[in-house]
Amino acid sequence: MNPLLRFDALPLFDQIQPRHVEPAIDELLTRANAALETVTAPDFPAEWNAIARTLDVATEQLGTAWGAVSHLNSVADTPELRAAYNAVLPKVTAFWTRLGADERLFAKYKAIDTSTLNAEQLQAHKNAIRNFVLGGADLTGDARTRFAEIQEKQAELSQKFSENTLDATDAYSYYAKADELAGVPEDVKQTALAAAQAEGKDGYKLTLKMPCYLPVMQFADSSALRETLYRAYVTRASDQATGDSQKFDNSQNIRDILALRLEEARLLGYPDFGSVSVVPKMADSTEAVIRFLRDLARKAKPFAEKDLADLRAFARDELHLTDPQPWDWPCVSEKLKEARYAFSEQEVKQYFTAPKVLAGLFKIVENLFGVTIRRDSAPVWNPGVEFYRIERNTPQGVKDVELVGQFYLDPAARAGKRGGAWMDDVRTRWLRPDNGVLQTPVAHLVCNFADGVDGKPPLLTHDDVTTLFHEFGHGLHHMLTQVNERDVSGISGVEWDAVELPSQFMENFCWEWNVLQHMTAHVDTGEPLPRALFDKMLAAKNFQSGMQTLRQIEFALFDMLLHTSHDPALDFMPLLNDVRKEVAVMHPPAWSRTAHTFSHIFAGGYAAGYYSYKWAEVLSADAYAAFEETAAADGTPSAETGRKYREAILEAGGSRPAMESFKAFRGREPTLDALLRHQGMSA
Repeated sequence: MNPLLRFDALPLFDQIQPRHVEPAIDELLTRANAALETVTAPDFPAEWNAIARTLDVATEQLGTAWGAVSHLNSVADTPELRAAYNAVLPKVTAFWTRLGADERLFAKYKAIDTSTLNAEQLQAHKNAIRNFVLGGADLTGDARTRFAEIQEKQAELSQKFSENTLDATDAYSYYAKADELAGVPEDVKQTALAAAQAEGKDGYKLTLKMPCYLPVMQFADSSALRETLYRAYVTRASDQATGDSQKFDNSQNIRDILALRLEEARLLGYPDFGSVSVVPKMADSTEAVIRFLRDLARKAKPFAEKDLADLRAFARDELHLTDPQPWDWPCVSEKLKEARYAFSEQEVKQYFTAPKVLAGLFKIVENLFGVTIRRDSAPVWNPGVEFYRIERNTPQGVKDVELVGQFYLDPAARAGKRGGAWMDDVRTRWLRPDNGVLQTPVAHLVCNFADGVDGKPPLLTHDDVTTLFHEFGHGLHHMLTQVNERDVSGISGVEWDAVELPSQFMENFCWEWNVLQHMTAHVDTGEPLPRALFDKMLAAKNFQSGMQTLRQIEFALFDMLLHTSHDPALDFMPLLNDVRKEVAVMHPPAWSRTAHTFSHIFAGGYAAGYYSYKWAEVLSADAYAAFEETAAADGTPSAETGRKYREAILEAGGSRPAMESFKAFRGREPTLDALLRHQGMSA
């Protein structure tokens, strides 16, 4: 049997092959189309559960199978899988576009008697009506046809953008000599040496993947080496790439994507794509978003200017660099941090072994949210992938264990796996309408950490630890939900600019001594992180927070202006340069092309929505302030506050507006105060 057609258990990731993709997806598309025809027949009742039993079950099976294929395409890319994926992508896109714009189904939903729906179903129904309109259901004739063509072409271009970014990253390597690597951490050198030896080559293989690229930029003594990697990194997938790498140029893909988005918006009656993007979000207009970003930029800029002045003075007075170049700044920054706070990221890294960090993460989650996390087994796509189950703690004496959710953890960077970190859903909590069984949620948690060397466990930087907590926050939002309606369960139906609240919230625990002391053990001695070193880390927490804040605002403002005031027929680089002049205090070279790998907005669902990170950071900082206010004298987080947060935010999922959930937890609307205080930018 085709493993993509089995839905009675977890996906058979170890059995799915490229040859399975097209037959399975074709069959599931046939079933889904038949279900659509059934429920849109004139005599089919306009009744929520009746539609769900027929159409939602069929589309969920299609989504589950396609989700498995898409996931493998992201974490285990091969030429054969890519070809299979691209062969069916147009058909899948066409179906979802047609479903979202089907006027018969739209009419059926509008005819549902909403007095028969519970609160969760009412919210899902409201979202569905809105999504039909945004999906083109009100369009007719040529406009409807063109809208469908736009969706298919956008999916194709976004996939190509993603492929070019991955291929340009994977294609680059530099084989350094030993004397070029002075200053580079030993574990990074050993990994690079092993990579070169595996290819039968001399030297040390350096790549543009973050576990290699970042420590070279931070620690290599050779400015020439840093320049070599920096130039390759910031020109990836662009017209500025050298030699054969120009075949991965994303310039035309970006122009075409922007043009199609603008055309889509105007077909829907909006002036620009940004206006379409904010319809299902918390923000009420693009103008409100732009005001928010510029207001935050004004507050952060004085701190960023001081950050830069400190860097320049240190480079001049201590490192004797009179004219630092962009590739020098990461190294200067790291040396300044070491000088100011007397520690380095590499020193800290020795205490964060991956198994110990994971155990510490599980401990805080278990204590705060009343659950237990256990290792489990499931078919996986790589031997390094782990599988876990989350169980709700039951009253003493009760033997039955309640399974809440399960998740795959894929932590390591490797060839064929796209960079970054993300959470994605495998399936959603759903009181199934076809058999009455409560389906528990399952998530993917994906990172790109360095592997261990010489038989030692992987070592994580503190940034890696924060990333892991961030993605687990998304996972908790998905897995701890108590909502039974699929379309508003967990992260489903949550406004995009609020979906980062639980993830950014979890990052705060990475700065709490009562949490960190349980998740550290020196890789050689087993000793926990010394309190003195933690205090130095805490003192350095907001190091360059002004510049980091402006960096995020630069991305977010560029994204929103790109999708509101920019003419897609024109070069977008002048817009990016204008944003940098307005916001940034540090500017890259003219040949830098970071927008060409800005996958969040061109291939990752954040188009005209990158501001969501900062927007949600306001929510998450204010939410975490509740834990600060109720912590015990020794800093231990309050389990009662954890319960309130779990019930108001995590369990509610998308079943009500995010602002209602926030106010249910905090008793008021959020303010900027906690964010500015947490980042050392309060007056």
